[in-house]
Amino acid sequence: MINVNHNELLIDEQVKAIKTSGIRQFFNRVSTVEGAVQLTLGQPDFPTPDHVKQSAIKAIEEGATTYTPNQGIEPLRIAAANFVKEKYRLSYNAKSEVITTVGASQALDLAVRTLISSEDEVIIPAPVYPAYEPLITLKGGKPVFVDTRETNFTLTANALREAITSKTKAVILPYPSNPTGVVLEEAELQEIVDVLREHPNVFIISDEIYSELVYEGNHRSIATVEEMRERTFVINGVSKSHSMTGWRIGFLFGPESLIQHALKVHQYNVSCPTSISQYAALAALTNGKDDANAMKDAYVVRRNYVMERLDSMGISYTLPKGAFYLFPSIERTGLTSFDFAVTLLEQEKLAVVPGTAFSDYGEGYVRLSYAYSMDNLKEACDRLERFIQSL
Repeated sequence: MINVNHNELLIDEQVKAIKTSGIRQFFNRVSTVEGAVQLTLGQPDFPTPDHVKQSAIKAIEEGATTYTPNQGIEPLRIAAANFVKEKYRLSYNAKSEVITTVGASQALDLAVRTLISSEDEVIIPAPVYPAYEPLITLKGGKPVFVDTRETNFTLTANALREAITSKTKAVILPYPSNPTGVVLEEAELQEIVDVLREHPNVFIISDEIYSELVYEGNHRSIATVEEMRERTFVINGVSKSHSMTGWRIGFLFGPESLIQHALKVHQYNVSCPTSISQYAALAALTNGKDDANAMKDAYVVRRNYVMERLDSMGISYTLPKGAFYLFPSIERTGLTSFDFAVTLLEQEKLAVVPGTAFSDYGEGYVRLSYAYSMDNLKEACDRLERFIQSL
């Protein structure tokens, strides 16, 4: 009989090196605390729009429950291409430059698998969403974190230029950002473009899943710059924009020269996304293309409320202009991010995510999600204030 220790020896080393998501670790910990209030998950608290749910029901009743083309049903790819063209001035051919994926997470996985080889370096601005690093590591690549704490959590042109080496294969642009909520301003994006023009062999993976949740002005994608478009994978989806996290529909956009290879990875990985969810997403991107507006308005009110409460507590933060997160500094408490979060949970039954879940550069911070009701946010802020006053 093969024992557990023997199995451990045979597991792939790169898999063993991966850590469980710090977000999920803390979420699981919270689930054992009765009466806990949560500000942990990046999940809209709004229901999926009724017209979207009705489209899924109709798809089931009409028997649309079989395999679809690997790329996804054509009407959905057309709708997705039309959506990003109307919203962000992105131009993609629905037949050859769009893949419907199992959420934005699989789109990210496809992009990394398609581009990254052993020893390739991938530049990631940090603190950052924790999924990028393990995907790169699984391909034998090397994540290269760029510390953005002194530049309002924004990747600057100078920092990017210093990070690029002869081994750099790609740079990830995760804006609007999870966990900080910052966005790339037009001038900042242009400066990054100028640096990348100097390095024509560096690809871009632009994670734009929060693109519909930008509070001032409109989201700008690096792929709207023609010479950048030809070496950029754009990742998007309906999870955050239409409150469809569990439906698992995302999109990978890119030039045909890249998409044709990503499609090979995709077809052997998942075959196709669920047919029912594809029809639901079709409704979201056509009849409900502006569904995010009402949610965005509510998030602004919630964001402003939490900021006012943090101000009154003397807690500093960088203004979030997108997504639905705040990433305040807790350095003045003298506690590590993990100890702060654990003690807060034990003492006040309030759950936040330690900043170290978003790389080592998140030390000294915690992430608060304001994708919760105002009642929940008020109670959470009351508990946080009591805790701060007790220190």
